[in-house]
Amino acid sequence: MELLQLKYFLAVARLEHVTEAARSLHVTQSSLSKTIQRLEEDLGVPLFDRIGRNLRLNAFGSRFLRRAERALFELDQGKQEISDLSSPEQGTLELAVTTASTLPHILRKFRKKWPNIHYHVQMLTTQEMVTLLHRGEVDFCLSSPPIYGDDIESQIVFIDPILVAVPKEHRLAERSSISLTELKDEWFVGVKKGYGTRDLVDSICNTLGFTPQYVYEGDEPARLSNLVEAEIGIAFIPSTARYSTDSIHYLQVDNEELVREIALIWHRSRYISKAADAFREVVMQYFETISEPNME
Repeated sequence: MELLQLKYFLAVARLEHVTEAARSLHVTQSSLSKTIQRLEEDLGVPLFDRIGRNLRLNAFGSRFLRRAERALFELDQGKQEISDLSSPEQGTLELAVTTASTLPHILRKFRKKWPNIHYHVQMLTTQEMVTLLHRGEVDFCLSSPPIYGDDIESQIVFIDPILVAVPKEHRLAERSSISLTELKDEWFVGVKKGYGTRDLVDSICNTLGFTPQYVYEGDEPARLSNLVEAEIGIAFIPSTARYSTDSIHYLQVDNEELVREIALIWHRSRYISKAADAFREVVMQYFETISEPNME
């Protein structure tokens, strides 16, 4: 069994399409098909059900995929460990986030300490994070909500209060706090369902007997402050994402545990390079400094 066969198998297994897999590998379809065929001959079983140019992993293929991913994962970890030993101040840090509001501050601090380390950041859904974690393709994830699993380590780094943002001319702008039930007739701007903060808020409001009325639902959390400022609606915004401006007022929520957990997440078996360990330290230090959020 050859390493090339495993790499080709993973590409086809993930895409389940010969043409797309060949394009991603920069090889011909015939070369790819022959390599997969040789692998199946070596194993003595078919790994795919073939439907035209589309392939579907069968039971044999699904079992073998987990082993092949693990084998390549370990080889990649060995490569990273050697690279770290030979050039500890070089390399690339692979990061993924579901919550980006704190990231610029963290990356700025990390950049000052490790100016020669490159980093690559992806904004992902929770499920996409899980996939990349299991493949060993990211060093750390910064996620809310946390992710848990047998091979996944999840460390809570901050409990982030969720605030109510209102425009300065709003009837509640003179208040410092509010109960959720007082907001049942308000118009809200928010992110779509599936985002951690949105799902948490909706769930708590539903237990209190009402559903927030959204006049805007999007997939860019950073845009919400602009919509509040324009008086389109009010918004639930985590304290770490608050926008410092005189045109928006933030209220605390009374008598409800309306907070989100921010977690630093990594694969338990992934090699932690010196740069990655330094990044973890920067993250911990940053959240320690903001552990007491300032309120208006």
